[in-house]
Order: sequence, then structure tokens, then C-alpha cells
Amino acid sequence: MAKASALLPDDLRTTTNLELLARQLVEGFITGLHKSPYHGFSVEFAEHRLYNEGESTRHIDWRVYARTDRLYTKQFEEETNLRCLIAVDVSPSMYYPVDSLAKIKFSIVAAAALIQLLYRQRDATGLCLFSDTIRTLTPVKSTSAHRQKLLTELQQLLHKPYAAGATHVAAVLHEIAEKIHRRSLVILFSDIFDTENQDEVFKALQHLRHNQHEVIVFHVSDYATELEFNFADRPTEFIDLERGEKIKLNPADVRDRFVKEAKAFHRQVNLRCNQLKIDFVPCNVREDVKTIFQTFLIKRARMG
Repeated sequence: MAKASALLPDDLRTTTNLELLARQLVEGFITGLHKSPYHGFSVEFAEHRLYNEGESTRHIDWRVYARTDRLYTKQFEEETNLRCLIAVDVSPSMYYPVDSLAKIKFSIVAAAALIQLLYRQRDATGLCLFSDTIRTLTPVKSTSAHRQKLLTELQQLLHKPYAAGATHVAAVLHEIAEKIHRRSLVILFSDIFDTENQDEVFKALQHLRHNQHEVIVFHVSDYATELEFNFADRPTEFIDLERGEKIKLNPADVRDRFVKEAKAFHRQVNLRCNQLKIDFVPCNVREDVKTIFQTFLIKRARMG
């Protein structure tokens, strides 16, 4: 069973119920939240106010009544007070490593947990799945049925991945910028590998900001291999998951250059996001998922 405080690559092997896993992660995080410096973020209600005679008794807080002998109601935030689109890159490079599928699993579980958290806050959520084009783009709603639909879409990604093809992050982000409601929060899960001009990705992110969207980029990578090139020092065949090209080499011969260029790429993505006032969150798929919740809640408080 998945741990409430951390996400490991094997979590989706030990449970087939994505909704259950998302609930466990959210409940575990919220329990810790109320014991931490982040306790000021409310995921249940905005405040209490005195009950007025004649109002519905539906939201009376009976625990408060038992302590104070006075009737208070829970004053909830306005329904759909936030519109959020979660965009998940489902291109072939996200189905790496091929033995564990850690990058896409991390993204699926993190996205599902955010959907669950947003639902608890009565915020409206939509889902975009993309690779070379937008494969799925749902409406942005806050209903229970809609939440279940989004979780089902994510669950299916593990069993029926989209056909192989090049990634066009920039083109998709430009399309999203024009299609969604102004002043939305866009949460992106991607490795930011674009088979075209990388600069176009940042122009697309700038387009989102120009259209007054708030943006969080969760940069998903397997640090051991994609950043440190930690492969055994023996002749190995490497396959490009998006183009199908193959190359044989000894990792020791290229490791230093690879690590230098990979780290430079990560620094560049971080820098450009900061320049655009976009929250950039590096995600090592082998590490804890709690950072995702904390980053979201901080952004949520900042927007409010």
C-alpha cells in the first residue's frame, strides 16, 4: 500500500485504485499540514460565523456548539473560486524508464492527488493530456462526477498509452493559452523535452502569462539516469523513445559531457521560468511528492 507521505515508483504496482491512492496521499498530507507551519492553509472552510435563525442547519458546526453552547456555521469559500487546468505530458519520453515507467507514474499520481485536493477545496479542475497534439482536454468543473472522470482518464494512461510520436510542448501550450478561461491556474507536468526549437517552449509559457494565467511547472526527471547518467560502464544500446533511433556506446565515454549539458539544461529551464514569474519545481521521480502539495498551496494562498 502506498505511503501517505511519499510517492515511490512502485506505488501504482501495489494498488490498482488511483482514487484510493490519491485520497491516501491527500489525507496524509493534510494531517501533517495541521501540525506544521502550513496550518494556515484551510482546505475545508474559510471561517465560522454566528448562525442566523431561519437559515439552513446543514453547515452548523456541532463540535463548536458542544464547546461554546453557541451555534456557528461553517462559511465555505465560493464554489469554483479557482479554475485550474492540470496539463500532463504523455509523450513517449514520459514513459521512461521503460522498466518502471516512473516519470509517467509520478505525474499521474501527483496529478490525481492535486485533483483530489482541489475537489476538497471546491475548486474547478480540468485535465489536458498532450504529446505532439492535445489528446484530451476536458471542461473545467468542480463536481464529484467530473472528478471521477478525470481520475479515470489518468488511470487509463497506465494501461493504454498514446501512440509514439514527437513532443510539441510549445504548440500545445499556445493552444491551451487561447482555449482556457482567463486568469486560470495552469499546472504542467512535463520533462520539457521538445523536438522542435526549445526557445519556443518559453515563448509559449510567456503566452500563458500574457493571458493572465498563473503557472506552475513541475519538471519531471529521473535524476539518476537523466541527470547523472548513472549507467553501468559497459557497451550499452540507447533508444530514443520518441524517434526510435538507436546508438551503442560506453556510458563512461560520454558521462562527463552528458552531465554537464543536462545540468545546464535544467538550470536554463529554471532561470527562464523565474524570469517569467512561473513557479518552477524540479521533480525527481524517485523522491517525495509532498513538495507538490506545498508548492500548490503556497501558490494558492498567493493568488487568494
